[in-house]
Amino acid sequence: MKKNLFEMGVNFESQVNKGWTSDNKIKSHPSSIEIKSPQKHQLHFAKEKRRGKVVSIVKPFYLDKKSLQSLLKILKKRLGTGGTIKDNTLEFQGELSSPLRQHLEGLGYRFK
Repeated sequence: MKKNLFEMGVNFESQVNKGWTSDNKIKSHPSSIEIKSPQKHQLHFAKEKRRGKVVSIVKPFYLDKKSLQSLLKILKKRLGTGGTIKDNTLEFQGELSSPLRQHLEGLGYRFK
């Protein structure tokens, strides 16, 4: 078989029996995250402006995805605001550092 002059990220030869894959479809999975108890967390706040609005960020959380989602759900209900999870950080709409800190300390989390 003649070698192609142009490669588009697909290697057909190494995947003969397995089917083909393209390089841009392969996603690297992050290594497993060490899960810590709430007392061993050292969280800190960050504040960003996005499109003229303030976003409160709390990071880093060392929890599995399911417990991080349940923590987010609890905090969103207590604070009455929207939020999301991005890369083991919680992001909330608005400037909520003091009430967010009170609720997290009530749940046993520590801060720097």
